Amino acid sequence: MKTTLLNKAALATGTAALLTAMMGSAHAEPTGYDQLSFQAEVKEDIQNDEVRASLYKKAQATDAKTLATTLNTSINNAMKIAKRYPKVTVTTGQQRTYPRYDKNDKIIGWTGQANIDLKSTDFAATSQLIADLQETLVMDNLNFGVSDVKKDALEQKLMTEASRAFQQQAKNLTRAWDARGYRVVTVNLNTGSNYPRPMYSAMSMKAASDESVPSQSFESGESTISVTANGTIELTK
Repeated sequence: MKTTLLNKAALATGTAALLTAMMGSAHAEPTGYDQLSFQAEVKEDIQNDEVRASLYKKAQATDAKTLATTLNTSINNAMKIAKRYPKVTVTTGQQRTYPRYDKNDKIIGWTGQANIDLKSTDFAATSQLIADLQETLVMDNLNFGVSDVKKDALEQKLMTEASRAFQQQAKNLTRAWDARGYRVVTVNLNTGSNYPRPMYSAMSMKAASDESVPSQSFESGESTISVTANGTIELTK
């Protein structure tokens, strides 16, 4: 979750006017009396448009050099395959190497694992790339979410709606407390996202034979994007 101060959110289109309206006649310094704190939340479900995945190669060897050669060769080959899919962003991920010991605590070999990470809004290309890579790599995780561009656009819209909801709630409370008006003491806009959990496990995605792995149809689902306006107003009698 990230927090944006209202005066910073006012730079977004339409929010500056809302800020002016909410502040109203707030020229005097708050007294600390007759203050109310509350929040208003708005949310919207949105179709996930981005897929992320991680695959890995795990190997063992009697010496660290041989292990590194095996892992590096496997990842290098995977990166070559990935170049055939320019719409998929591929990066090298975590790489771990650790020794294996016998009962006398003597090193008898090494075990290592190297990962690559995928990210794309092209589901078809990503699915096919994953299938190609699974002939030599194992799926670690796969999940869906909202791309930054799409999420930022929706958050800007929801920040305006949350500001309006906060303003309306302030007016309602002013009437409920028989006050003449109110001034805003502070308001924060908090954005949040609720993404679905990874849908597939490594076992279900692992290649079962030397045959080509078929690509998979993705069901990306939806995420919930929310913005909460929470703050304090001071009633004027």
